Amino acid sequence: MSDVAPESLTDLKETIKQHYPKLSKRLRQVAEFVLDAPSDVAFGTVAVLSKDAGVHPSTWVRFANAFGFSGFSEMQKLFQQNLMEEAPSYQDRIRMAREAFGDENSEQSPSQLLTRFSHANAIALGHLSETTAAEDLDKAIQILSQAHAAHVVGVRRAFVVASYFAYALRHIDRKAYLIDGVGGMYKEQASALDKNDVMIAVSFHPYAEETQMVAKAAAEKKVPLIVITDNQISPLASIASVCFVVKEAEIQSFRSLSSSLCLAQALSIGLAYELEKKNAR
Repeated sequence: MSDVAPESLTDLKETIKQHYPKLSKRLRQVAEFVLDAPSDVAFGTVAVLSKDAGVHPSTWVRFANAFGFSGFSEMQKLFQQNLMEEAPSYQDRIRMAREAFGDENSEQSPSQLLTRFSHANAIALGHLSETTAAEDLDKAIQILSQAHAAHVVGVRRAFVVASYFAYALRHIDRKAYLIDGVGGMYKEQASALDKNDVMIAVSFHPYAEETQMVAKAAAEKKVPLIVITDNQISPLASIASVCFVVKEAEIQSFRSLSSSLCLAQALSIGLAYELEKKNAR
C-alpha cells in the first residue's frame, strides 16, 4: 500500500485516513484502535494490543507492513516519539485518574461515582479545548452565520446533542430544524434541504445508518456539512465541510456527552456573537 513509511505520527494518521476504505476488516480494526488510543500503542506489547483490538498478533505486523514499516517495532517508535514531544494525552490522563481513584471495577457509592464521573468529564473537557482547532471553530461559525436555516440530525445517544443544538440555535433566533425521523421519514425530512442551508450531523460509533444517509444527501446537494463525531475515520469525516472529533469521558463503559454538548453550546453562542457583530456594522 505504501513503500515509504510516514516520518511522523501526524503523517501516519493522515495516511491511515486516506487508505482506510481500502483496508480489510481486520486492518480496519487496527486502524481504528491506532487512531483512538495512540498512547496504548506507544506503551503496549503486540500481545496486549492484539487482545484489546480483537485481532491476531500477526495483524499488527501486517498493518505496519502495509504502511511501509519493516515491522511493528519500527511503527511503534513514532507513537513513543510523539509522547515524548507532547503533553500527556487524554488516554494518559484517564489512566492517571483511574490510578488516583482506584480500581474502576470495585463497588462504589453514588458519591464516589459522582466524583469519578466529574473528574473524568473535567479531563475530557480540558482535552476538548486543547485539541479543537480555532480555525475549525471560526469556519463552522462562518458557515452557520451564512446559512438560511440549519438542519440537525443525530440518533440514539447522539440525539441528545442534536436536539440541544437545534434548541440552542432557535434561542438565538435562527431557523433550526431537527431531523428526528418521525414515522421513519428521514429521507423525506432531508429532502427539505436547500443549497443555502447547513446540515449539522452528530454521530458516534457505530455510526447510525440514518445519520449517514441524511448527511450524504446534504453532501450531494452541496450543502455545507458540520460534523461532530468520535473518530477521524468516522464515515462522515471525509464528506464534512468541518469535522470535530470529540473524545468523551468513559467510566465503566458509560460514555458521557459533556464535551459534545459543550462544543454545541460554544458554537451556538459563538454564532450569536458573530451575528451581533454583523448587525452592529
